[in-house]
This record gives sequence, C-alpha cells and structure tokens, in this order.
Amino acid sequence: MTQIIKANALAKSYRGVRALDAVSFEVEAGRIVGLIGPNGAGKTTALKAILGLTPFEGELVVLGKNPYIERDSLMREVCFIADVAVMPRWLRVHQALDFVAGVQPRFDRARAEGFLAKTDIKYSSRVRELSKGMVTQLHLALILAIDARLLVLDEPTLGLDLLFRRQFYDTLLNDYYDKERTILITTHQVEEVENLLTDVLFIQRGRIALASSVEDIGTRYVQLTASTEQARLARQLQPFYERAVFGRVVLLFEGRSAEELQKFGEVRTPSIADLFVAKMQGEGA
Repeated sequence: MTQIIKANALAKSYRGVRALDAVSFEVEAGRIVGLIGPNGAGKTTALKAILGLTPFEGELVVLGKNPYIERDSLMREVCFIADVAVMPRWLRVHQALDFVAGVQPRFDRARAEGFLAKTDIKYSSRVRELSKGMVTQLHLALILAIDARLLVLDEPTLGLDLLFRRQFYDTLLNDYYDKERTILITTHQVEEVENLLTDVLFIQRGRIALASSVEDIGTRYVQLTASTEQARLARQLQPFYERAVFGRVVLLFEGRSAEELQKFGEVRTPSIADLFVAKMQGEGA
C-alpha cells in the first residue's frame, strides 16, 4: 500500500521539554487513523509537524514531501479542520464559498452546496449569526468539497452537542466511502469514533504506546471478566492491566488466546476505549 505519512525518530522539544520523543509510525493510503492520547501527550505537536507548521528533528515524509520545507505544495493535497472553526464573523456563507472557490483549484462548489443543502444554514447568513454547530457544518462542507488526498482533523467536534457530533461523523464517513481519501483524526471522545477507525495510534508522553490496525487488535488483545477467585488464578498469565467493576475483575492480556482464558470467566475483544485506558494506565502496573 502507498504510504501517506512516514515518521522515523520524529522529535520535537519546547524549552527542553520533549513533546515528541523519537516516535516512528506510518499511515497508509485509504485508512482512517485515530491519533489518540491524553492532554499533553504530543498529539497537537505531531499534527503541526505533519502540516508543516513547525520544524522537527528526525525524518517525516507526507505525501512524498518534507512538510516543513515543501509546505506550499503539500497543502494543495491536504485539508485541515482544527478544534475551533475560525472564520471571520462578518463573512456571509455565500462569500465563504466564493473565497474558497477563488483560492483552491480543487474545490467543487456544487459538492459544498450539496452538503449545505442538508443543513439549516442560509447562504445570506453571516458567520456570527450561526450556532457553533452550524459553523462546524459550514467548515466541514468547505473542506470535504476539496479533492484532497489527506484530511487532518484535530478534535473536530469539540464543544458540540451529541446531535451535531453524530451528524458530523455520518457526513465524514459517507464522504470517505464516496472518494479516495485518507483521514487522520485526534479526539478525546474515543467511543464516538472507534467504529469509524481502521487504525489507531496511541501516544503518551511523546511516545507511541500502540500502533495497530483495528483488525489486529482482535488477534493481539483479550479482555477477561472474572470473579475475584478466578482473577487470582488468571493473574498467572500476566495481564498488563486490571480494574475492579461491581465486585468482579476485568483483566487485559496481550498475546494470549481467548481459548486459554475462557476457563476463568467471560472473554471478549476489548473496545478501543478500554484498550486506550489500559495502555495509558496499566503498562508495567
């Protein structure tokens, strides 16, 4: 498969603090990748490097280019939605369409208008007259109408209510299946995106804690829910994380089969959210 992003020993420091600590990862074409980590883990720094917004140490190639040196040409093939959709408050919706059509040759105005037709946004409205959810919908319509190979989303639904978040991801997923596009997304709302993702990158303290396809998670990890007594026996198989839930014990294992664990209790593949918590809190515990 074609590599869209390749990082090798990527590093970045701010005043002596290592925001990215020699991380290496790859993003293949046509994938939806979740870059997931707690606050201060290095997600935003990684995105800034990928978008050419900050210099870095190590090697980073995005769409065959060094993003910091070749940012102008790179951004013709990359679109970005930040955690806050920033647009001039005086701008009218039709003027936003005019502006993007004038500066972005890959912009499909009819496609953007098709997205907006599914909303309550009026073409004559100014940005300041729109709710936060509507501004995000407008931003999404403008971005998805650009024929970009890579779409980068940084907490795109931050501050939106559940209805708008669900509409946002439904629109995003429908567009993904309509066009050949690679998506890199960061979010704290893991439960809402885990069914969209094809791959995950867990980052903690500037290092990659897990890089895996969602498909491989089912073969690498097993979650066991057991009684206290059965959990005591299961610990001999060296779980890397456990927690108590309503009088029972949940244990996560790597490299163990469901068959060898099922005699101790209920087994299943952990959700991405559960695996994320386990990886952030449980390694070495």
